[in-house]
Amino acid sequence: MSTYATPGVYIKEISTLPASIAAVDTAIPAFIGHTALASKNGESVRGIPTRITSMLDYESIFGFANPEAISIDIQDTYTGEDGQPAKLSSRIVKANAPANPSAYKMYYSLRLFFDNGGGPCYIISVNDFTTPPAVGDSTTATSLLGGLAALEKVDEPTLILFPDDLTLANGKSVYEAALAQCEKLKDRFVIMDVKVNTSDPFADGENFRNTGIGSGDLKYGAAYYPNLKSALNFGYDSSSVTIIQTNRYIGTGTPNPAITNAANASNLTALSSEDPSLHRAILSEISKLYITVPPSGAIAGVYARVDSQRGVWKAPANVDIRSVIGPALKVSHEQQASLNVDASSGKSINVIRSFTGKGTLVWGARTLAGNDNEWRYVPVRRLFIFIEESVQKATEFVVFEPNDANTWLRVKTMIENFLTKLWRDGALAGAKPEEAFFVRIGLGITMTSQDILEGIMNVEIGLAAVRPAEFIILKFSHKLQEA
Repeated sequence: MSTYATPGVYIKEISTLPASIAAVDTAIPAFIGHTALASKNGESVRGIPTRITSMLDYESIFGFANPEAISIDIQDTYTGEDGQPAKLSSRIVKANAPANPSAYKMYYSLRLFFDNGGGPCYIISVNDFTTPPAVGDSTTATSLLGGLAALEKVDEPTLILFPDDLTLANGKSVYEAALAQCEKLKDRFVIMDVKVNTSDPFADGENFRNTGIGSGDLKYGAAYYPNLKSALNFGYDSSSVTIIQTNRYIGTGTPNPAITNAANASNLTALSSEDPSLHRAILSEISKLYITVPPSGAIAGVYARVDSQRGVWKAPANVDIRSVIGPALKVSHEQQASLNVDASSGKSINVIRSFTGKGTLVWGARTLAGNDNEWRYVPVRRLFIFIEESVQKATEFVVFEPNDANTWLRVKTMIENFLTKLWRDGALAGAKPEEAFFVRIGLGITMTSQDILEGIMNVEIGLAAVRPAEFIILKFSHKLQEA
């Protein structure tokens, strides 16, 4: 029935364009660990997933790195003659890195994440530095598992990582729980750190495979080795830096006043006003101390950079890692073979290697399901997560729509348009769209009459994902002179 009651001109806009699928973000990591603070706008955010977009955001909410115990050795040498004033002839200043660095690496991981191309991310602070459970204690894993449970309620994150140093036992419990969450939600992926316990890559790999991770849901995670010697300096508190200054006299007789060959303790804060020149020299030496960190933060940044520049279907490998001096342990071509492929467990470990003239590169792109033909590669698993999540969110409008041919056609067309664009961008293999994907929906195709009676609409999507060329085989032949 017409609703027009008054004479006049009426306008009604009719949409002729089909519904479209908006691509979801693919590299939004969630960092779960310990921070100095956890306060935003005067309210505690401890245990609450908090979105940030820069280091400035992080520092204002979560503070800085845990101060390390840095010590300074100063050796002053004096020369002179008996009864004469002694003269300072040489001074050696040496800064010493902490013997046992803090296990809390959240701050440094965030620095590497942003330096390598990272953007928006989530921070879940499970505890602080002053009253945390000791690393290796079972309650550490309990705290991290609590942060992981809080993350489950947030939809946006697509990557999970734990930047703090963990024991193999604690790492196993949190990594397995994270993989289980990925399997349950099917919209996220875990980046793992292989703990460096020895100087033998094979031994570290076997420790991780046998003790550091189980055998379930491996397609949702990837492991990286070894740690990275970063270009980041240790965090420290000036008032707690210990300075030991040793005086040494070389000369004839005893000068006036006498120079005692003794050590005098001081601290950096006091020295800034007592001897500014020496203070500057000490700061210069401290700036030469670089911290070693697990690779997951930098790898998350690499994921974000590759996704932005090329796409989630491009393997995050053969890509340089920025703000690092190099791997903390050099892995040879032969040593990587046992890490990259393991015939028995299939738990592939991606190695970070240093190459002359190229720098530090990610040199692996396998998931932990390294022997699985379907989910062997990181870009394939993440591409499917991306497509599944994008399609799921875009087709929510179909709920409670008539389950008939008109709705089926709208859904089919929408998905095909989305996949065609991905194919043109290079995400799918095939010379033609029909070789790259298919979308099936309809009565007698994906649904029965009973399905329709029960309110079920089934859509079947097939994809030919591109896979990285992991092994390049070159064959040479030489044609010899015939006559």
